[in-house]
Amino acid sequence: MSESLFVRLGSKKGIIKIVDDVVEAHMNNPIISARFTPYLEQPENLAMVKKHTVDFFSMGSGGPQAYTGRDMETTHKGMNISAAEYMETMDDIFKVLDKHEKDDQTKKDVLEILWSLKGMIIGK
Repeated sequence: MSESLFVRLGSKKGIIKIVDDVVEAHMNNPIISARFTPYLEQPENLAMVKKHTVDFFSMGSGGPQAYTGRDMETTHKGMNISAAEYMETMDDIFKVLDKHEKDDQTKKDVLEILWSLKGMIIGK
């Protein structure tokens, strides 16, 4: 593939749409929703989480955005996220990628990123 993952995800506008849909999916997922629904009462914090997520995936997928948020371990410290919860987040992400009609190679590339992050998130 000659296009970067960033371009295949739809560049910044596409990643924003994907992040919005993923957050909505997480809020509707009974296994992990309790971690996300409190943000409904904190719109400023929700907007910041979404911005950092967009910037993180934009930079990590080859885009020009700089990520200025905290590292993954610091961000998830004290959350004690289980492997099952992490798998649920991944499932939601792949359902959204399917909704956005992303091809298999794009999904594989996203999987590689998500899998590389699991040790920095699970059980912290």
